[in-house]
Amino acid sequence: MKHIVFVRHARAEEDSGSFPDFERSLTTSGKAASEKMAGKFREKEKGQLLLITSPAFRAYETALVFARILKHKPDDIILKNTLYSDPNLNALGDILSEANDSIDTVVLFGHNPSFTELADRLSKNGCDFLPKAGIVCLAFHTDTWKGIVRERGTIEYFLKPEKS
Repeated sequence: MKHIVFVRHARAEEDSGSFPDFERSLTTSGKAASEKMAGKFREKEKGQLLLITSPAFRAYETALVFARILKHKPDDIILKNTLYSDPNLNALGDILSEANDSIDTVVLFGHNPSFTELADRLSKNGCDFLPKAGIVCLAFHTDTWKGIVRERGTIEYFLKPEKS
């Protein structure tokens, strides 16, 4: 069984145009939401994880928060440009093909609308909108990452942040 977990970054600074979108940081409330969601995630996932993030700062910050809560080495987080620039099924297939089959769960950190669209296309029953700091886990009945097939995943869990 293989699992793909999509984690959408939490609330980030508004795009004011004064610096590139790529460099926007999480807000204080975004950092707090990431902490809470990382704690919820830790309750769900106990095995070996591979963390892969968009290099955009807000996604990377989210991945760093999760790494700290999960006691995962920050240096082991993999940055993939395609999770920011062109996150589609082909790019996802390329990313997953690099994962060792001994790892059963890949955790991806990135952005909407692409994360909602990817989860929707991979799930046999579709996927609801992934809110900021939301997490959706798709399970696939395969032993290899190459065995991931569109519309064959089942949603194992969908975690949404509490409204404040």
